[in-house]
Amino acid sequence: MLWKLLIRSQLCRLCSFRKMLSASKYRPSLASFTYTTDHQSNKENKRTVEKLYKFSVDIRKIRRLKGWVLFEDETYVEEVADVLQQLGADEATVASILERCPEAIVCSPTTVNTQREVWQLVCKNEQELVKLIEQFPESFFTIKDQETQKLNIQFFQELGLKNVVIGRFLTTASNIFHNPIEKNRQMISILQESYLNLGGSEANMKVWLLKLLSQNPFILLNSSAAIKKTLEFLQEQGFTNFEILQLLSKLKGFLFQLCPGNIQNSISFSKNAFKCTDHDLKQLVLKCPAILYYSVPVLEERIQGLLKEGISIAQIKETPMVLELTPQIVQYRIRKLNSLGYRIKDGHLANLNGTKKEFEANFGKIQAKKGRPLFNPVAPLNVEE
Repeated sequence: MLWKLLIRSQLCRLCSFRKMLSASKYRPSLASFTYTTDHQSNKENKRTVEKLYKFSVDIRKIRRLKGWVLFEDETYVEEVADVLQQLGADEATVASILERCPEAIVCSPTTVNTQREVWQLVCKNEQELVKLIEQFPESFFTIKDQETQKLNIQFFQELGLKNVVIGRFLTTASNIFHNPIEKNRQMISILQESYLNLGGSEANMKVWLLKLLSQNPFILLNSSAAIKKTLEFLQEQGFTNFEILQLLSKLKGFLFQLCPGNIQNSISFSKNAFKCTDHDLKQLVLKCPAILYYSVPVLEERIQGLLKEGISIAQIKETPMVLELTPQIVQYRIRKLNSLGYRIKDGHLANLNGTKKEFEANFGKIQAKKGRPLFNPVAPLNVEE
């Protein structure tokens, strides 16, 4: 869940400054023309529109979403389509890509071919590359720092990251490829140094690092100063090196993206909400590291949501991982359990916890147990003759 939120918050805008200026320059006022079903103002680049029609592209969709591209003086519809077709894309795929990412037609053939070569470094064949472009056209056609991208891809491969993981980074965490290669090298060194200083072993360091990067590539966008500051703060809070390493692994490195001030606020709120000592709170955090990650408003909302369902503070303290669930998920799961006669407020919260898959598995077990007969009707009776 944390990973998805972070990914969503880090995705960059695809329109460059030049394109925004162009859109502003050419975007006509409502008074200058009227929309029709298939036609628009003559100010549009007619050649662009005609070429898009040739490839069965829905022009109305482009006008509705990113009409500015149709006003560009220089476009490369046929050239971009040709690159995609050379990779094996059929007519429907080409049309789909251009409809969803019309910015593609303002990319020059030279830059598109270079981008193709860069992405092919992590794709085993052209078919795989086409599928990747079809799924994430905006990521592919957001073209900049191509040489830096190439160097970073090679660096990640040298580290031991699998190409499929690097490919995922290209589509969901593209900003890390725009970091200078020296910056990424420095961050990797800081992470390795921190791991060893916290008691990690040299033998396990590579596996730990690759797993951390796979779970949270955005950690490379941090600064070395921020990482050191966070580690020092946690040590001041009484966490041992081993415990900090546990927190770092459980939070998938997101810990380094929090400032000490926010962590302190969450700790203070939780200590007051659970009426516990520093030692007790530390045990809660080790069970549920998300306490450090969530802001005070989020923690307050989730605690109040649990209390409204009749769950006590004592139950939450016993199973703090329940705080990782939103109030809506808690309500849904409690209703499902109640349908089986299971009263969550009278017992422990273990059956409420976990991912959706884990909860459904537990629910199925409870359901099966409830429906099981008191005796097995097909079992032989043990009767003395």
